[in-house]
Amino acid sequence: MADIQETKESLSESLQQVISLLEKHRLIENMVHNQEMSNHELIESLVHKQNLNELQKKLEFLHPADVAYILEALPLEQRLDVWELVKADRDGEILLEVSDAVRQTLIADMDSDELLAAAEQLDTDELADLAPDLPKDVLQDLMDSLDAQNRARLQSALSYSDDAVGSIMDFDIVTIREDITLEVALRYMRRLGGLPDHTDKLFVVDRHDVLHGVLPLKRLVVSDLDANVSDVMSEDAVIFHPEDIADDAAKAFERYDLVTAPVVDENGKLVGRVTVDAVMDLIREEAESDMLSMAGLREEEDFFASVWKSVQNRWAWLAINLITALVASRVIGLFEGSIEKIVALAALMPIVAGVGGNSGNQTTTMIVRGLALGQVASHNMKSLITKELGVALLNGLLWGSVIGAVAYALYGSFPLGLVMMSAMTLNLLLAALMGVVIPLMMNKIGRDPAVGSSVLITAMTDSGGFFIFLGLATIFLI
Repeated sequence: MADIQETKESLSESLQQVISLLEKHRLIENMVHNQEMSNHELIESLVHKQNLNELQKKLEFLHPADVAYILEALPLEQRLDVWELVKADRDGEILLEVSDAVRQTLIADMDSDELLAAAEQLDTDELADLAPDLPKDVLQDLMDSLDAQNRARLQSALSYSDDAVGSIMDFDIVTIREDITLEVALRYMRRLGGLPDHTDKLFVVDRHDVLHGVLPLKRLVVSDLDANVSDVMSEDAVIFHPEDIADDAAKAFERYDLVTAPVVDENGKLVGRVTVDAVMDLIREEAESDMLSMAGLREEEDFFASVWKSVQNRWAWLAINLITALVASRVIGLFEGSIEKIVALAALMPIVAGVGGNSGNQTTTMIVRGLALGQVASHNMKSLITKELGVALLNGLLWGSVIGAVAYALYGSFPLGLVMMSAMTLNLLLAALMGVVIPLMMNKIGRDPAVGSSVLITAMTDSGGFFIFLGLATIFLI
């Protein structure tokens, strides 16, 4: 078994091998193409097939997730070259593994028949993940090709929003009745020939598919085979409804160490299950989304997307940042006379603003995390603000004294050192207040509190820091 470091090195090695084979293929083809010989087209075709055959064999031995990693790391032209070599029966699995941005480039390179063939290889819950990216005509053909049960399941999965449990539930479930013995249950499982991935329990239902409990496999293994399922099953299992928030389900999986959990409708009828791999994918996607949002990016971006596509993704918060920078510059402009009289102010004021921005981002990160975990609410708001202001006050006095002493050592002015300490303390208090208020306000109006919070905090602490420092300097030094 390979550990994480070995897996990472293996992935990097596979990527380098694919890149080397692509470069070798292009070099040899150019050499053959530029030479004059009889049967030129035939020889060129043979060389082309021989070179690509080696690369195709390499791809065959890679896991779909590893192929996805390689595709995401290649520029568009090379990515499409590699994609053409992937065997058709693996297209669907790989499309599920790649990022949304890269998936769009691959789908754009496929015709309707290829897309339909790739989609038909997937289970219903996997189709629900892929369906939103498929062209409408392909999706309709796919719907027509499904049997009535799977078509109803797919339509049901697509009817739920992306943040609902219904959008991540799996329909591949194993059910048993409570009035049979464990021996009968074992024989039934053997006849199935295999169990769905991540199966750690069987779902106990009646003839109307109403869930009565779950039978963990570990109980099945260690219990007397003559016992009935009803005697061994657990009736207090964690259950979800399709309309439940997926984030809450993820927290429940972490809290109760779940591998799978049943999903029931309003009548208690079993309609699917949630598995730990789907929850892990959800957590990873949300973590990536939060990181992008904190930086002001609207969506996940293909590393090799067109310049125009990347500009569209980034321009909004850059525009906001530009506006806030202009505001900060005008704040400085208000004190041009003070800066002219004491040039040291120009050198010291970025320190106040920079430290305030860093402190504000720390506070914001903590608040966003608390909101995500459900630990921040109206009942503890006062205590939270008091605590953050206390942290800011202590840090301000401590580090303000340090930078005040540095200012005194550099410029020989004790009043300047006091102004520096005071400005640092006041700006950290402002940063703490804004670090709490901004994400809370965004959450209250129904917006993601992580979206652009760092941009707004930096803007507030820059403008506020300049105003506080230069204002105090103007009052007490000039």
